[in-house]
Amino acid sequence: MKKKTVIEIQDLCFSFNGQVVLKEVNLSVNQGDFIALIGPNGGGKTTLLRVMLGLLRPGRGKVLVLGQAPKYASPRVGYVPQDIHINLDFPISVRDVVLMGVPKSGSGWRHYSGEERERARGALEKVDMWSFHKRRIRDLSGGQRQRVFLARALVSDPEILFLDEPTSHIDTRGQSAFYDLLKELNQRTTILIVSHDMMVLSSYIQSVACINRQLIFHNAPEITRDMIEMAYHCPVELVAHGLPHR
Repeated sequence: MKKKTVIEIQDLCFSFNGQVVLKEVNLSVNQGDFIALIGPNGGGKTTLLRVMLGLLRPGRGKVLVLGQAPKYASPRVGYVPQDIHINLDFPISVRDVVLMGVPKSGSGWRHYSGEERERARGALEKVDMWSFHKRRIRDLSGGQRQRVFLARALVSDPEILFLDEPTSHIDTRGQSAFYDLLKELNQRTTILIVSHDMMVLSSYIQSVACINRQLIFHNAPEITRDMIEMAYHCPVELVAHGLPHR
């Protein structure tokens, strides 16, 4: 049975201040995919993610998320950015951080319903953090905070989950546990993740998209020679176990 396409990108181009960031990018993402977006710093990975989220508008090309323009699909997707700006000195609890992810209309302070608080509990239970729900966010470790931020993205029960370098502030042991959690979530959620952890990721992902202005897609959990040479501009003789060997 053919899988449903949840993201369709055709001939996408994006420039910033006259500099080409993305050029003629094409990508099709199916329901249930787990795709790693890799490439050099400044290659356009985060920009592509933000275009798919509707945070940036492409200069040219077609982008559909769940059959809609990205801005209209936003209530059905979750996002964990690379840097989440929360004042750690502000006395906010873990549960209140997760409640910030509940969709709302308008701006300003709001009262959360009992049903919304139950959804926050469910999201924290998914990431094994409910026992910390009364703790202040500043009292958690980096790995624990990242699980809370993931719960904030999950509280709306998204069909697609976007993550931008989610393990950059987590130690090696915590990274493996975090990826184990993502693999479990992938059973019912499509996942796209920007990451440099190529060796670790190869045990979890289904496919790889390498981005350096242009995009090369490989429908397997491995890094190819063409990807390394395109992304990093260095000759590669062999790629094995996710690592380039000269």
